[in-house]
Amino acid sequence: MSELKSQIKPFEISKLEVWEAYLKVKANQGAPGVDGCTIEDFEKDLKGNLYKVWNRMSSGSYFPPPVRGVEIPKPHGGGVRLLGVPTVADRIAQTVVAAHLEKRVEPIFHPDSYGYRPGRSALDAVAACRQRCWKKKWAIDLDVAKFFDSVRWNLVIKAVEAHTDAAWVVLYVKRWLAAPLQLPDGTLQERFRGTPQGNAA
Repeated sequence: MSELKSQIKPFEISKLEVWEAYLKVKANQGAPGVDGCTIEDFEKDLKGNLYKVWNRMSSGSYFPPPVRGVEIPKPHGGGVRLLGVPTVADRIAQTVVAAHLEKRVEPIFHPDSYGYRPGRSALDAVAACRQRCWKKKWAIDLDVAKFFDSVRWNLVIKAVEAHTDAAWVVLYVKRWLAAPLQLPDGTLQERFRGTPQGNAA
């Protein structure tokens, strides 16, 4: 009967994909989002909560809640950075989409790309830099100022569309980009560009 149900959904998202996403979210832990629900709270009705995520995503009715904004001090006293903390359920949904995209984009990344990639870390990037410092007498250090605050949504969507024909992936990326940000004082901030750091989307 569950197989029959999954066949009448407009989007083909398996319950296994949602389960695997939950396992990744659980392993990463993380703070609760705007609903105050921790991983432990979510697990009190794990089967029901995972079913809700799967049912809404596969039917096209999943709408992300606001993202909780948390101010994190920048190193060396450079002010604060606003990180976005999604709810546990939303992190699971984002991880389903991220896993779908990862299969398609991971093979085409440059070998020297280290950010946000499985099995790679900042320490791996430092190790590569250290090795090359023995060969070159120069290095380039650059940063795109306020990139996450200012990236245009149409460019994000264009990049996603270039790597998948799954309509549900594009749909949910659009919804995550537009999800409001709940500021530390509790007010909701509508956004028209950028994405809070900390989101998978």
